[in-house]
Amino acid sequence: MITLVRCTALVALLGAALTACGTTEAPRRPAASTASSASSAKPSVPTLAPGPAGLTPVFEHGPRTAGRTVALTFDADMTADQGPRAAAGEHFDNPSLIAALRELKVPATVFMTGRWAEEYPDQARALGRDRLFEVANHSYSHYAFTADCYGLPTVDRGRMRADVERAYAAFREAGVRDPMPYFRFPGGCHDPAALKELAAAGVTAVQWDVVSGDAFATDPDAVARQVLDGVRPGSVVVLHCTRSAAPVTEAAVRAVVPELRRQGYRFVKVSELVGSGNART
Repeated sequence: MITLVRCTALVALLGAALTACGTTEAPRRPAASTASSASSAKPSVPTLAPGPAGLTPVFEHGPRTAGRTVALTFDADMTADQGPRAAAGEHFDNPSLIAALRELKVPATVFMTGRWAEEYPDQARALGRDRLFEVANHSYSHYAFTADCYGLPTVDRGRMRADVERAYAAFREAGVRDPMPYFRFPGGCHDPAALKELAAAGVTAVQWDVVSGDAFATDPDAVARQVLDGVRPGSVVVLHCTRSAAPVTEAAVRAVVPELRRQGYRFVKVSELVGSGNART
């Protein structure tokens, strides 16, 4: 656990002090492709300082001792080659889940692939403009950044950064406002080589410490139990926003939210956890 210290000086004046600060404040647009267009008037969000040897930093959960906070995160998955399946009627979105989160007033972070944003631009834009949510990057293609990652196709090492930047371009095309400088590896699979390739993209990699088990699940009660058994203060829970691959997520969320609130938990976005503390791999 590393205590997070907010930096309040202007980035231009930080210089070498960044190393001592532990985190940096980054524009809500990724440095790799939009830094030149980011206005100083844009809101800023916390990111982590680079890891050892300048590698992309990795965030897993918030502090365990700073109150009962928990972040629900939803992966909006769609791989680059699934267009024909969507055209045939398969649903990679989940509007009723998003409606449930709004009804329950649960803030959340949605890790979206660029391909999902292209398929559902209206929904992507609505998520990006709703203060209840923040949109972060889940790659463009949802191809893996390592070999042997749950059977996913893999991105060539030399194309990894371009794949992340292509997702941000898809968000802009869909009208998503100020996507976060956070990135979730498809399948969560990463290694030092992938962290090195993404270092110049200026993102913080966000993992999780609670696996919901909602992917391909058929029993919402089992998913809810797995989440409730795993949550601790500062937890990041990984769920999915894809009807065809995670059909019981909404029902599980409707069970989890009131119970965690009964236990005294407060739901937050990932940015709040990053802003209060971090654990690094």
